[in-house]
Amino acid sequence: MSANKKEETFEIKGEDLLKKIKELIKEGNVRKITIKDREGQTLLVIPLTVGVIGALIAPVLAAVGALAAIITECTISIERR
Repeated sequence: MSANKKEETFEIKGEDLLKKIKELIKEGNVRKITIKDREGQTLLVIPLTVGVIGALIAPVLAAVGALAAIITECTISIERR
């Protein structure tokens, strides 16, 4: 079974992090989001499956909001299908 996976990376300011994550989730074709700090250390990995919506994603967005409050710059890597 071969799935076409595409990876993209965005550099983003902490204040724009939550907005960007919400946009990516709404797109629907994102399978995994990884947030890394300036040094490349992984801060948070968000696996997204077809069934993850609504109330299930709320705690994840709360964690992203907390991260956004403490980091100034980060990198978002996304895996699309």
